[in-house]
Amino acid sequence: MDFIQSIIISIVEGLTEFLPISSTGHMIIAEKLLNVPENEYTKMFTVAIQLGAILAVVVLYWRKFFDFKNINFYFKLLVGVIPALILGFLFSKKIDALLESTTTVAIALFAGGIFLLFVDKMFTRAQVQSEKQVSLLNSIIIGIWQCLAMIPGVSRSAASIIGGMQQKLTRSAAAEFSFFLAVPTMLAATGYKMLKYYKDTPQGFSHEDIKLLAIGNLVAFVVAMLAIKFFINFLKKHGFRIWGFYRIILGLILFILIYTGHINP
Repeated sequence: MDFIQSIIISIVEGLTEFLPISSTGHMIIAEKLLNVPENEYTKMFTVAIQLGAILAVVVLYWRKFFDFKNINFYFKLLVGVIPALILGFLFSKKIDALLESTTTVAIALFAGGIFLLFVDKMFTRAQVQSEKQVSLLNSIIIGIWQCLAMIPGVSRSAASIIGGMQQKLTRSAAAEFSFFLAVPTMLAATGYKMLKYYKDTPQGFSHEDIKLLAIGNLVAFVVAMLAIKFFINFLKKHGFRIWGFYRIILGLILFILIYTGHINP
């Protein structure tokens, strides 16, 4: 992976992390189109730069994350991240294998798009208006929904927001809680992937590896800062339907590119 490729992939990550269209799926597509080598560093990079985007949440909601008197907030995040920690550890090899599959991304984008066309009408009895009303049980159920995003193309944002709506959170409350839950989830995922890469790679992290990771996280952070506010406002006004059409169209384009041999399956 070269400097320009890392910048482009990081921009894609920052733009898509908080949209219900799968940042991982979009990064895999970008890597295929840019002919980025399919190796362990690329897999690690794809996960690690998501942390940069997620840290934008900490900055934008810093009062929430550094309100140490509100201990229940931290308990909710801890409980919510447990399902991902368990399944991520148990199925890490299978998840890594899926990161190489454009076909999996295409299927997940298309199927998820169809679901998003109807999701606004499926959950219409919202009662929970803010994170303070979210219970520990709500948190763990939303965390279970989030695990669907271990399949590339599903979208962590979409899975956890829909999980929140299923637990009777409003769209905006579900989106914000999804952002909050992303912080410990991606901290754990990034730490695990970087440690695994370091242990499994004889040469460890080179100077170039560290430089690309640092730049990638910075770019993803800056772009995500701009994307978060846009998504919250857009979601309140328009819901999920437009993202459903986007996913369906992109999924169909991917199927065509795979069938015609322009992208490896």
